[in-house]
Amino acid sequence: MAQPTSNERVQKHRAGLRAQGLRPVQIWVPDTRAKGFAEECARQVALAAAADRAAPETLDFAEAAASDVAELGDWT
Repeated sequence: MAQPTSNERVQKHRAGLRAQGLRPVQIWVPDTRAKGFAEECARQVALAAAADRAAPETLDFAEAAASDVAELGDWT
């Protein structure tokens, strides 16, 4: 009997995952190697820091919400 091709092995593997109730998901993320990536990160950090300084109550709210979630323990 002939060996299964790479494509056939992948299809079988994916069928097994689907049988377990899983589904494939493709996500796109920023390319950290792209020219200008670090500069764009720095720009966004500066904007976030300025927003925090302008409205510190927003950060206080986020920290309180995170604390509430942490108190729930393992809720996943």
